[in-house]
Amino acid sequence: MFWRLRARLSYLLARRLFHWSWLVRQPRAWAWMEGQFARMAALNDAVAQSFYGHLLLFRGRGFGAREEGIRLLGLAANAGDAKAAYQLGVLSLAGDTRAAPDGLAAARWWALAASAGHPLAAHRLAELYQQGGHGLAANAEQAERYAQRATELGL
Repeated sequence: MFWRLRARLSYLLARRLFHWSWLVRQPRAWAWMEGQFARMAALNDAVAQSFYGHLLLFRGRGFGAREEGIRLLGLAANAGDAKAAYQLGVLSLAGDTRAAPDGLAAARWWALAASAGHPLAAHRLAELYQQGGHGLAANAEQAERYAQRATELGL
């Protein structure tokens, strides 16, 4: 019990210190912060998994960091994090050197994000259903439904 409290407090401190750019540039301080982010993500905290997943995806060094970032984003998205689900939809639709763009996976992730209240996911999903492509058939009814959802969410 005590170690969970200690992990949470250290994580919260690291998140506060993360906004101090001069401190982030210090190798020892950054290593400590990254350790706190990783520890909290390993304790299945969805917010920490989303934050650390985004951090590894966009700022991580090496291929392994990117893959770990995607894994953490998947865990966070399945736990209900809208930003993580949206980002996975973007990655699915973009594809990479190992996988072709996948409209079905993007639609699945964006539907999850839209249901969690992410307005841009609903908008992008409406566009995807309107145009179709990358393995997803165009569907005007679904496009209208998600366009309405995007409007409801304020976009």
